Amino acid sequence: MSTETLGFQAEVKQLLHLMIHSLYSNKEIFLRELVSNASDALDKLRFESIANAELAEGAGEPQITVSFDKAAKTVTIADNGIGMSREEAIAHLGTIAKSGTKEFFSKLSGDQQKDAALIGQFGVGFYSSFIVAHKVTVLTRRAGTAFNVATRWESTGEGDFTVEPAEKQSPGTEITLHLRDDDLEFADRWRLSSIIKKYSDHVGFPIRMKKQEWDKDAGEYKLLDEWETVNQAASLWTRSKSDITDEQYTEFYKSLAHDMQAPLAWTHNRVEGRSEYTQLLYLPAKAPFDLWDRDRPAGVKLYVKRVFIMDDAKELMPVYLRFVRGVIDSQDLPLNVSREILQESRDVRAIREGSTKRVLSMLEDLAENRKDDYAGFWKEFGQVLKEGLGEDFANQERIAKLLRFASTSADEQTVSLADYVSRMKEGQEAVYYITADSLAAAKASPHLEIFRKKGIEVLLLTDRIDEWMLSHLNEFDGKPLASVAKGGVDLGKLEDEEEKKAREETAEQFKELIEGVKKVLGERVKDVRTTSRLTDSPACLVVDEHEMSANLQRLLKQAGQKAPDVKPILEINPTHPLVSRMKADSARIEDLSHVLLDNALLAEGGNLEDPSAYVARINKLLLELGA
Repeated sequence: MSTETLGFQAEVKQLLHLMIHSLYSNKEIFLRELVSNASDALDKLRFESIANAELAEGAGEPQITVSFDKAAKTVTIADNGIGMSREEAIAHLGTIAKSGTKEFFSKLSGDQQKDAALIGQFGVGFYSSFIVAHKVTVLTRRAGTAFNVATRWESTGEGDFTVEPAEKQSPGTEITLHLRDDDLEFADRWRLSSIIKKYSDHVGFPIRMKKQEWDKDAGEYKLLDEWETVNQAASLWTRSKSDITDEQYTEFYKSLAHDMQAPLAWTHNRVEGRSEYTQLLYLPAKAPFDLWDRDRPAGVKLYVKRVFIMDDAKELMPVYLRFVRGVIDSQDLPLNVSREILQESRDVRAIREGSTKRVLSMLEDLAENRKDDYAGFWKEFGQVLKEGLGEDFANQERIAKLLRFASTSADEQTVSLADYVSRMKEGQEAVYYITADSLAAAKASPHLEIFRKKGIEVLLLTDRIDEWMLSHLNEFDGKPLASVAKGGVDLGKLEDEEEKKAREETAEQFKELIEGVKKVLGERVKDVRTTSRLTDSPACLVVDEHEMSANLQRLLKQAGQKAPDVKPILEINPTHPLVSRMKADSARIEDLSHVLLDNALLAEGGNLEDPSAYVARINKLLLELGA
């Protein structure tokens, strides 16, 4: 086949411009990314060789080599992994197939350190070559093909690239960077080896460089023809915990997750018994941009007997823990493991259950001993963890203890259910909560008035997932969860007999008014009654205890879903002057009844069905008041 000149995908052109012109303060990451890609290529060859042993013939010991030529101003990274065919070189090096390219650009902040951290996360690591190179040459040969079926790919990063036939004696890929004059510091053994130790020491394949010695006559270092390994060359998780420093654990995480921030915590264990496996699991400090996409590829890396199998073995970790990063290396699964086996295997279920418990233990330790760090975790991942209440019934109690909420006693989401129960007043029988669109709306709700008066704490639930969560969380520590906006308020022992008697007498006194308001409002409400939950507001809306809350109805409508037609109950505060005036002035009962209902609807964040009618009534009442 002849030489072809092809254009880069539009997103690649944007990316190359960014690499060349913006990330100049973090240049060394190019080596981290290219070594990581080489390691992946070796993993893929080892995996494909399980089914086709001929692919590995003649490849030799798996390794990565890093070399340089000061005179030629080049750095070369080579591997004897799976390699690429001509078509694969065009596809992999000329386009970005991974979804999320737009999100990549939208996440750029202008902070070079942070922006550089995104490169590997979005699968665009190869293009970091152009941070230091004015030209990149790739010589590659797919494993299992003849020496003369290789491909040479070359580009200056200016919008197009060329591909042409070539010869290569061994399978694999060789990437040569033609350094810019400003970046000749990388044509240096000490500089390259220090970057490898910093970022790639954990890579499970030997990374080799030529030795060098001091030449007294020339007054400079001279490279020898002898190669030496410059990294640990042992998968981190296979080593003893006592031999691994916190810094090494942290650097491994950064490479694994393509995250420049240190993890919050990790757990490293060898599990023996019915299933034998090693797990190294991390809790990130920050959420990825696509955390809420439940269908995105997520999960830990799976190895079997140290052979890489897949990147996102989501069957080994429940969906609600999709933020966890790490590695699981099993001794029991077959090397040719498939997705179907992962879904059906008893060993996989055992690994999943064991790993889930380890993660929950990490979270419990964080919540108990590092409260500030747990607060940071909760801010990033709390809403996702709540999904576990409906997905993991075996661990529901443990998850419930990890939940954090704001309350009438704390604006931040720092209150645990155990904290709440420990502060319950003598005689209080339920854990009270309210759901709302925002913290401000929750705090301003009239439903809280009687609870504030009596000093009863109420949890303020403002996350969208809270309504769904409550359908799976009915009680905690034997105490039922009760909404302050549902059903009638029964404060039980917190309400004395005099209060109960006064409430009953008031209801009797306002019986005629209640019937009049009910007649006026008709189908707009399910019922009208006097209330004991209000102290300052004239009215509020509630629903029956087992009906859908008004907040959930609004959320469903906002999402374009059909919500059931649940008519509210209007509760009237007989001690409020406006209600007293209604009782004394029956002539205005129609307008005042509708205004009372609409005001109550607005107070809880609802939308009026007929705003113009509401405005007309308000104007009418104002004019009458002025007269």
